[in-house]
Amino acid sequence: MNDNIRYEAVIGLEVHVELKTGRKIFCTCPASFGAEPNTQVCPTCLGMPGTLPVLDETAVEYAVRAGLALNCRINRTSWFDRKNYFYPDLPKGYQITQNDCPICLGGAVPIETDAGKKQIRLTRIHMEEDAGKLIHRGGISEIDCNRCGVPLIEIVSEPDMRTPDEAKAYLNSLRRILLYLGVSDCRMNEGSLRCDVNVSVRPQGSEGFGVKCEIKNLNSVNYVGRALEYEIARQVKILEEGGVVESETRRYNEDRGVTERMRKKETVVDYRYFAEPNLPPLCISEEYIESVKRAMPKMPDERADELCEAYGLRRGIAELLVQTPRLAQYFEDCAAHTAYKTICANLFVGEILPAVGEECSEIYLDPASVGAISTLLGDGTIVSGNAKRLIHLSKECGGDPKTIAEKERMIKITDETVLLPVVREALAANPKVLADVRRGKVSAKKQLMGHVMRATSGGADPILTERLIDAVVEEALNEN
Repeated sequence: MNDNIRYEAVIGLEVHVELKTGRKIFCTCPASFGAEPNTQVCPTCLGMPGTLPVLDETAVEYAVRAGLALNCRINRTSWFDRKNYFYPDLPKGYQITQNDCPICLGGAVPIETDAGKKQIRLTRIHMEEDAGKLIHRGGISEIDCNRCGVPLIEIVSEPDMRTPDEAKAYLNSLRRILLYLGVSDCRMNEGSLRCDVNVSVRPQGSEGFGVKCEIKNLNSVNYVGRALEYEIARQVKILEEGGVVESETRRYNEDRGVTERMRKKETVVDYRYFAEPNLPPLCISEEYIESVKRAMPKMPDERADELCEAYGLRRGIAELLVQTPRLAQYFEDCAAHTAYKTICANLFVGEILPAVGEECSEIYLDPASVGAISTLLGDGTIVSGNAKRLIHLSKECGGDPKTIAEKERMIKITDETVLLPVVREALAANPKVLADVRRGKVSAKKQLMGHVMRATSGGADPILTERLIDAVVEEALNEN
């Protein structure tokens, strides 16, 4: 037993990112998701004799974009290698990848967790082609080669992460950057962003590494967190019981919430790498790198900084608004229609973001209407609760938000002569309030506020209503 030893995890991630080029990396076949099996193939991506690969220029540009955004060193000369192995979904019997000299070296991904900010160093980014897919059903395994040759970059981190939260933050940060670059749609459910996790544990404060296990093909940020939580606990338990962790390749069972052994790692696999003879070295000029740099969009942190400076937003709100380029643009389109930017941001985060999600696959409500509702709230025409209700009514009914607000009696009532009778009715309907207040239970007045708000469809000015309630209750107490 090691009762007095505390352990820490050492975590590194290998992230495979499908590039959104629209075509495969070494041929002109389409690379779209969801096509009928084996309908997006040709002799080149099927590895037929006599075919030759031709490198797609867009794939190179996207790899360079990713390297620049992550502060990597772009190798002016890199080359492709053959990774030789035999598996049913690899018809050529080898994968074209970059082993000895990848396109990008170094770099880092910024993360922030409750523990603070941190830079996760990168080892490399290399380009490669994807393999096919095995489909298992009814006791039969079938091969779909549509994915063969789809362009990938593999982003390999240093083992700088120590907790599942850091691993999740790393993936989220990396995904956000890649989405802003426009190099991938990063849809983990479709396999365009996949993750292998390497994890070991060691006594806290020690410099050496423990025995590493690899968890393959995780396709969800949450699954990465859950798989790591389980695997770290499993390895710690083995060590605390005096056992030895075995080096294994494992999978995450989503239904049971556990990692399961796939195979033991006894020796390093010899893939017999050699330089790809059918592709020349990839030479990149300074002028090319500068042209890619000039064409790159603003990154999410930069865009969040701009929102904070221009609109006076809190950093946390700004970061929620820039999770994806489409979401950020939707908000800015809304904010352009009102002078009340902060109010617009708060309404957007509270009511619209939950409806559209970070992917923002639909425009929930047209930007002009969102801006108009923000203005109605900002200038005091409606109260906060009715602003939220008006957003959803405008979505359902369409039309001018102010007209809807008037029709639904949402316009804020600031006329004392209108509200005073409603307050008196509220007290008459709730006589127990007076007795509670007399006994010192001042909070009982909230019942009257609720009654007034219901009676006015939430349109009563809350500040004026509170003042009138105090006056009417005081008057009634004095009479008694």
